[in-house]
This record gives sequence, structure tokens and C-alpha cells, in this order.
Amino acid sequence: MFNFSMSPPQASNFAKFHDTLFYVLLILTVIFSVIVGAAVIYFASKYRAGRVVDRSHPPHESKVLEITWSVIPTILGLIVFVFSTMLFVDMRTPPKNASEIFVMGKQWMWHIQHANGIRENNTLTIPVNKPVKLTMISQDVIHAFYVPAFRVQYHVVPGRYTQMWFTPTEKGTYPIFCNVYCGTQHSEMGGYVRVLDQKEWNEWARSGGETSQRMTLEQMGARTWARLGCGNGNCHGTSNTERGPSLYGIYGTKRKLKGGGTAIADVEYLRESILQPYNKITEGYDNTMSAYEGQLSEEEIMSLIAYIRSLGTSSQPTTEAAKGQSGGGEMKPSTPNLAAGALGADQYNRPGPDSGNLAAGAMGTKGN
Repeated sequence: MFNFSMSPPQASNFAKFHDTLFYVLLILTVIFSVIVGAAVIYFASKYRAGRVVDRSHPPHESKVLEITWSVIPTILGLIVFVFSTMLFVDMRTPPKNASEIFVMGKQWMWHIQHANGIRENNTLTIPVNKPVKLTMISQDVIHAFYVPAFRVQYHVVPGRYTQMWFTPTEKGTYPIFCNVYCGTQHSEMGGYVRVLDQKEWNEWARSGGETSQRMTLEQMGARTWARLGCGNGNCHGTSNTERGPSLYGIYGTKRKLKGGGTAIADVEYLRESILQPYNKITEGYDNTMSAYEGQLSEEEIMSLIAYIRSLGTSSQPTTEAAKGQSGGGEMKPSTPNLAAGALGADQYNRPGPDSGNLAAGAMGTKGN
């Protein structure tokens, strides 16, 4: 409906509703502009200076007119408000079964990190009719991830995560744009979304575009976790200790904070607890953790969060994460499929902080 040739294709679950709402607003705007414009022209012509007309009884008031131009626009405005609010809420509420993909914006490219370890630059490959949630962050300035065919756009900002979701409904290749001016090569910051059927996507995921075995985000996080010396009784074990709380099952829980107050352990909380642990200290613990701000790449932070989420509620990490934590020769990190300088030359070999308190006192509740 309302998909004229001047519009991009309607290739997501939001596109048709979005276009319908847009054209309803456009039609209402045209109708009222014509009515008001015609009235202005008519009365300006009829009562212009020098025109012989009866001006002895100028209108004083008209309750019919006042009710008409008050009630009708109010009703129309409320109808538009209700439907636009429904669309907004739907676009900001991703389904629980959505596949999560991490997106990092950088002058002037998009780096895509799939949960299964596959990386892409300026290309997002997804299956048709499957909901996808993008968790996004910028490494430098403000960007905006915009896919016109899906009718979705959201700001990608440094220092915090933003999210958006959609379900692609048509196979094809659709352009990605950065829709916020981000520097001299802003116009070149683009890419494509490739929507495949499920069979094609499964084959693509199995090959990953390379023959080398890749590490998943959980495995990368486990490797970083082990390199920093966060586990093995140093700071965090399978249960709370005086030095640091257990992180098993922490994700999504309500944490009690020192000095009062609570916080939900979502991705923003975990990120802040890694980079600036002194902001939210867990009840029962002191500020003993080293701040890792400026010492970890965005990919390392994302992978650590994925690993912590994988811990679940058991006393052992998931199989995938355990493979990465083992650090044996069985799983070697493959060479990233990145453009030069995409995430910094020190992605894997940069020396980390001294082994110590990654999150001691930052992400748990003693005895809880």
C-alpha cells in the first residue's frame, strides 16, 4: 500500500505501516494546505482595497466555525498520535527471539560482528523473515545506521550502546547509509544488507566466507577474561568471595548498590562496570577494581559482555565459552576479516592491565 516508484522497496516488517502513516500525514497536510490557501486567496481577492463590497456587518464570532476548526483537527491529530505511538513502541521493543548482532561505526565504515564469530565490513548478511536486533556503538563520532528499504534508522554514539530491530521480509540487497554528518568522507560511509533465504544463509554461516575456524564472541570474551586474570579465584569464581562477587547468572538481575539504590545488570551496566567500576559499586564491596577505560577495544568489551552473559546461572560456562577460556591449541583466533585500521592494530596483541580486579565489587551483590 502506498509504495510509489519514488519510494524505496518495502523490505521489512515496519515498511508498510511506516509508509501508510507517512502518506496519511502527507495527504492531510495537502488537504488542509489547499483549504487554508484557497480561503486566504479568496478573501484577499474579495476584500482587497478598492473593491466594492458590503463591509457594514463584519463577522464577530461563529461557534460553528470555532467548533469545526477545533474538533476536527483534534480528532485527526489524536488518530495520528495513536497509530504513530503504536509504531514507535513496536520499533523500540525487540522480540525475545531476535538474533543479536553487534555493529561498530568508525570513520568511515561499518564493522559487523555476528554472535557466531563471523565478521563483516560494510555488509550485513541476514536470513529473511527472521527478527534481527542490532546493538550499536561508535568508536569516534556520532553516526546513524540507516536502511531506507527497512524504514529504520538510529543514532550510533560513542560511549554507550543503542539498539534497533527489524525483520527483513524480502530477499535482496539493500543499501546502508550513515545519516548523520560524520566528517570529510561521510558520503562514503555506506554498505549493504544482504537478505538470503534460510538455506542460503545457513550455507553462508557455515563457510563464514573463510576456511579458517572462527571464535564466537563468547569464546573471544573467555580468552580476554583469561588474559586479564579475572577468574581462577583472582577476582570472580563460581560463588561470591570477599574479593569479588560471582558473575554467574548476573545478567538481567537487579543489583543492590553501595550507598543505596539498585541497577539492572544489562549491557550498559556491564559496560560501565568494566570501564568505570567506581560509578556503581556493589553493596558489601569496596572500590578495589582497576578501571579499564581506554585499555580495551570495543570488540574486547563486547566479547567480555557476551562471555558474562553466557555464564548463565550454572557454576560452569557454556561449552562455546569454555572452548575460548581453555586457551589450548584447539581453537585459534582467526585473522579478522577487517579493513586496515578498522579496530586498531592492537586488537589481539595489545598488553592488557595487570591481572587483577576486572569487576571486583562492581557487578554483583555479596551473598545474594
